Amino acid sequence: MGGILYNSSELPTFTLTGLPGLENSQHWMFLLLGTLYIVSIVGNALILFIVKEEQSLHQPMYYFLSLLSVNDLGVSFSTLPTVLATFCFHLRKISFDSCMAQMFFIHFFSFMESGVLLVMSFDRYVAICNPLRYTTMLTDSRVVCMGLWAIIRSFCMIFPLPLLLKRLSFCKANILSHAYCLHPDLIHLPCGDITINNIFGLIIVMSTFGLDAALILFSYVLILHSVFAIASWEERLKTLNTCVSHLCAVLIFYVPKIGVSMTARYGRHAPRFVHTVMSLIYLFVPPMLNPVIYSIKTKEIRRRIGRMLVGTKF
Repeated sequence: MGGILYNSSELPTFTLTGLPGLENSQHWMFLLLGTLYIVSIVGNALILFIVKEEQSLHQPMYYFLSLLSVNDLGVSFSTLPTVLATFCFHLRKISFDSCMAQMFFIHFFSFMESGVLLVMSFDRYVAICNPLRYTTMLTDSRVVCMGLWAIIRSFCMIFPLPLLLKRLSFCKANILSHAYCLHPDLIHLPCGDITINNIFGLIIVMSTFGLDAALILFSYVLILHSVFAIASWEERLKTLNTCVSHLCAVLIFYVPKIGVSMTARYGRHAPRFVHTVMSLIYLFVPPMLNPVIYSIKTKEIRRRIGRMLVGTKF
């Protein structure tokens, strides 16, 4: 191999890239991504403010929504520094430690979002299948414990990734496929044996995303079973309508996630822009759409936004 090797005492730098083939449109791309950032940051901050201010929203469902908004803000702020540097200032070099830190936070918030969506599905299950026990099952202390579980689990899963990468030797041409550091991108750069990294990565993906998705699906099977036991079609639709926002959040998170994973593992010969576009959808769309969906579907949030904007109730 003609490349120069780096050992752990001489850590490499990485080169970030924007969208391949669109190098002459970097400013336009930053304008587009900047708009997505603004919608995401303002939308999620607005959700947090409204839930805090509206007494009627001091319920488990909206506490979990607040945690989801905090998580989406974390995703946005994790990618913002290098996206800004790459598309606006054309600064493409990033140190090893900075890259590892960014990778940690991006994947930490990604895994955490999966856990938050799972506990939100449990909230919907209890609200529909055991409504009389809702307040006794989802007390404030249990809501806090469920939120802490999502945070601690995510940290424990992601913490070993930078350490496993740091023990490897890297080749000289450390060019990344994105304007930020992702583990599926970094794992192809070392020159040493990455078997342990691959096995560990597969284990944490299956034990989090795979398990969470299965449990969310199971909760909705139980929810549908309870809903179809209701005699009135009008009541069925009214009950299911309380799950629409959560279902949309699940779909806009898991569908791009599956696409990114499939592309990383089986699309190595696909054009580079395919990987880039999939990662952009995965990282930018859920934080942007989640507050929009909940603002549209939640009457109290919609009414408060209406008062803030035009001074009238919707």
